[in-house]
Amino acid sequence: MKKKNTIHIEVALSEDQIPEAIRWDASGQQEEAKAMLLSFFDKNSKETLKIDLWTKDMEVQEMDQFFFTTLNAMTDTYVKATGNAQLAGAMKSFAEFFGVKTGLIEAKDSQ
Repeated sequence: MKKKNTIHIEVALSEDQIPEAIRWDASGQQEEAKAMLLSFFDKNSKETLKIDLWTKDMEVQEMDQFFFTTLNAMTDTYVKATGNAQLAGAMKSFAEFFGVKTGLIEAKDSQ
């Protein structure tokens, strides 16, 4: 590995161990977030190790938006990594269904 970069994640917790703030730094400039989904694929066990956190002030509508954009981003990543456009299309359809059901987008005309 010729070049390295460090990603630092800081989670401030309440006395009840509930996330109050999430901050991350990847380029020397700190950013703040209300939620995070972090997944690692373990090379030995072939399982996903994950950390899912959200702050206590994250609203349901914000969580809906977070999942909608994450589902779309995962679909894009999947098709880039595998080339499986057919399955990516099904994933995109589910993301659109999710967007409609949560009121984030309007249903497309089926004409």
